[in-house]
Amino acid sequence: MEESGSITNNVARAIAAALDWSSSPDARNAAFTFLESFKAGDVRVLGSTSFNLVKKEWSSEIRLHAFKMLQVLLLDLSFLNLRYLSSESAECYYLLCISCSHLVRLRWEELNSNERRNFASIAVDLLSQIADPCEEWALKSQTAALVAEIVRREGPSLWQELLPSVVTLSNNGPSQAELVSMMLRWLPEDITVHNEDLEGERRRLLLRGLTDSLPEILPLLFTLLERHYGAAVNEAQRQQMDIAKQHVATVTATLNAINAYAEWAPLPDLTKYNIINGCGYLLSSPDFRLHACEFFKLVAARKRPADASSEFDSAVSSIFQILMKVSGDFLNKSSVGGGAIEDSELEFAELICESMVSLGSTNLICISSDMIGVSLFLQQMLGYFQHFRFALHFQSLSFWLALMRDLLWKPKSVASGEGAVSGVTGSGQAEKVKKEILNLINDDYCGAILDISFLRLLRKEKMTPETILSLGQLELWSDDFEDKGEFSQYRSKLVCHIYLVYFSPLCIFSILPNFESSESKYMLLNSLTWS
Repeated sequence: MEESGSITNNVARAIAAALDWSSSPDARNAAFTFLESFKAGDVRVLGSTSFNLVKKEWSSEIRLHAFKMLQVLLLDLSFLNLRYLSSESAECYYLLCISCSHLVRLRWEELNSNERRNFASIAVDLLSQIADPCEEWALKSQTAALVAEIVRREGPSLWQELLPSVVTLSNNGPSQAELVSMMLRWLPEDITVHNEDLEGERRRLLLRGLTDSLPEILPLLFTLLERHYGAAVNEAQRQQMDIAKQHVATVTATLNAINAYAEWAPLPDLTKYNIINGCGYLLSSPDFRLHACEFFKLVAARKRPADASSEFDSAVSSIFQILMKVSGDFLNKSSVGGGAIEDSELEFAELICESMVSLGSTNLICISSDMIGVSLFLQQMLGYFQHFRFALHFQSLSFWLALMRDLLWKPKSVASGEGAVSGVTGSGQAEKVKKEILNLINDDYCGAILDISFLRLLRKEKMTPETILSLGQLELWSDDFEDKGEFSQYRSKLVCHIYLVYFSPLCIFSILPNFESSESKYMLLNSLTWS
């Protein structure tokens, strides 16, 4: 026992020296050499020492290094050695399972069916053991990922066996619910992230199994979202901030899990199990609205299938309504706020606008039966296009380009699913919808689009201070902007948009004489530098 403790201390000192940049080069090299020799030595000594070093009494640096040594060990272990190490103690079971993700992925087939079930049971037990608010997030995430990996390897039958235990665990408190949400977030990873190790047939089986499990998974996620959001608010009101933070962490983990299903779960299911409404409600919460925006960003980009059902259109319609409600509140607030928009508000508005751009560019057809709703949506997108903050104008430009092209150009394949209104089955219906939307884009729309477009062609670095002052709050393109590409690329899109509007049947010639003498055209001719 004393020898074991001595070895553990020697390895700990070597790890500390190797990671300490203030150590001399000779000391660090000696430490590296010792550690490499140790890792190449007796596998049982390596395993037992690593287990000792991942205990909480050691520093996080030493624990993480020991964790890596365990991963290397597991890749080289036979199942006999694995079984020997895991029988040492309950704590060894606990720490070994945290480190077993690589083994499950790469060597799972070496275990027989009983051993797999036993391994899965141990892994689920670890979820409750590691459910500690003070535990490091990386270790909790690793444990949840391990359970998810086992479920993916074994398939739907194991998930059905584990589900009652998982639900019971989620009812035991916020930390337990957080771990369950983490595990649910990892379950569909091989669907949303390309995995070369997972062949096509197995991937299809996994997708089918998870799809069949959505009636259990989605209600559980909504329950966790509703329960712990309410608890977080209540505890915060009672000034129990430590407890409130635990519930906040659970809500965040649940939203992350929901986002893992937003890319592929059928939209009618997301509506049926209140996921869309639940995330929509959280758009009003400053603490969670950015995570909720990520959900709407993902579902808004889902293209309408050629054989879409009325349930799909109904789900998309509810997304439109939620986003337009939040969008309208922001546009009204910013129009009367004297130009003062906080950075957090602008970030939120950009995400909402981005989601609306995706939704309107691909699925406007879904609300074509409600032309009042379509008109309101177009008004809001015009509000973004005219907005004095360049970031919002920049986001909305993509929508207007896509819409005008779709309305004015005849697509080669009407039922291709591409475009705001061309993805509808039947050319006659598509043309009817186009005409109805064209009727909404009147002279006022065209005049406003052209007026702001010509102003936006101006570049801040090429303008005189007097001209910039005369524009008031309007932000012009600046070379200081990040993630906007080159000015020439932006200008090309804007010129294309001007062309589509200016030379289209939408632009009634009665507005052109007024536009020709407008202040924006005058400023363009006198101030624009094309360079």
